Amino acid sequence: MKGFDELIEHYEAIATVTQHMREAAGKEDWEQLLSMQDEYNRLVDMLAASDADVPLDEHQRARKHDVIRRILDNDARIRDRIDPRLARLSALLASGRQTRALQGAYGVRPD
Repeated sequence: MKGFDELIEHYEAIATVTQHMREAAGKEDWEQLLSMQDEYNRLVDMLAASDADVPLDEHQRARKHDVIRRILDNDARIRDRIDPRLARLSALLASGRQTRALQGAYGVRPD
């Protein structure tokens, strides 16, 4: 990264992607959410390699922290929507495993 302007643009891009992910989660558009996850991961990977190389003054640090707070807020709202669905999916999978185990134990062939 060349400097603060490029760094903050990168953080803003991540904030924009997480906002779109939040909107997709709110609409329960899981396919769109997953497709944006790839872009999010790409942006984060690019940022991780160079973030520490950019010296920041107090104002720049404050701006960076504001953007990070937006990203984290979006992440929390996405998780609020996803976690209950993941818990239900996990319960369904566990139930299916238990059913198969019982069928196997009693020699019942699945339909």
